[in-house]
Amino acid sequence: MKVGIIGATGYGGLELLRFLHNHKEVEHIDLFTSSEEGTIFSDKFPHLADLYNVPLQKIDYDALAKYDVVFASTPSGVSSSLFPPLVGLGPKLIDLSGDFRLKDLASYEHWYKKAPAPQDVVNKSVYGLTEWNEQEIRGAELIANPGCYPTAVLMSLLPLLKHQLIDPSFLVIDAKSGISGAGNKPSQAAHFSEANESFSIYKINEHQHIPEIEQAIRLFAGVDTTITFNTHLVPMTRGILATSYAQVTEGVTQQQLIDCLNETYKNHPFIRVIQDANAIGTNRVKGSNFCDIYVKLDERTKRATIIGVIDNLVKGAAGQAIQNMNVQFGLPQQTGLQLVPYFI
Repeated sequence: MKVGIIGATGYGGLELLRFLHNHKEVEHIDLFTSSEEGTIFSDKFPHLADLYNVPLQKIDYDALAKYDVVFASTPSGVSSSLFPPLVGLGPKLIDLSGDFRLKDLASYEHWYKKAPAPQDVVNKSVYGLTEWNEQEIRGAELIANPGCYPTAVLMSLLPLLKHQLIDPSFLVIDAKSGISGAGNKPSQAAHFSEANESFSIYKINEHQHIPEIEQAIRLFAGVDTTITFNTHLVPMTRGILATSYAQVTEGVTQQQLIDCLNETYKNHPFIRVIQDANAIGTNRVKGSNFCDIYVKLDERTKRATIIGVIDNLVKGAAGQAIQNMNVQFGLPQQTGLQLVPYFI
């Protein structure tokens, strides 16, 4: 396959390149930019010296139309105008931003504070939560890759919601992310002296992933809910740990919760249901496409604590995007993604 990456200079783009470089079905990768045309990629990223001593190319629709797959790893608000001219020209399109996830354009404008993509293009997009939407992904031309937080939350909650083991009317989700989730553009919040030795909350009750999570719960679990969802910045580079709290349905046991997760994901190689609380953590999935899930019922309160852990740059971005590409082309989902987590 011939692959183009738009936005290769971001963290998500770099992870796409890292995995696609070793993908057995990818023969050629070109890197595109909207602002750094001609820059030698390995000059910007010296760790890629002798691997990608190539110039960044300008975005050219005639050229991009000849690729098998085009990934866009751009900030929200860019792909909404970048991708529509490519729809129908031939390549599979996979967007890692939030521009095609929300079907309601008014909701997108409200939460993202940006102009939305055209409604007809948004209608064609398929939500790329691979383990839950494989059939639709297989025939999709345009994939809206899920957000990193929603991936960790949805993977851990959807089986229990779909099988009515937890009450959807009151879900509280407390999520933490490493600093790479903020991207590689300098900001005060991500400044070392501000973030180091500090643990902070941001976008309180206002995070743009709230409507995405609610929309996906409605789509895949068939229930309406309004969630309480808050996010925290942790002084580490990679990883998301999302902790959800839910009241279990009357009579539900710990074993039923575990059995539901195991049964749902028994044929999905990237989902691991963890039995030991000491074995779940961000450094257990770092650099990999795994999502680890742990659940514990509090017998006293009849509330379940449900934990989902991912690497935000891999299963939360580039890894899931490549997993979706594999599904589109009829390849095993693990193709190019079978890297062992780097624990240290």
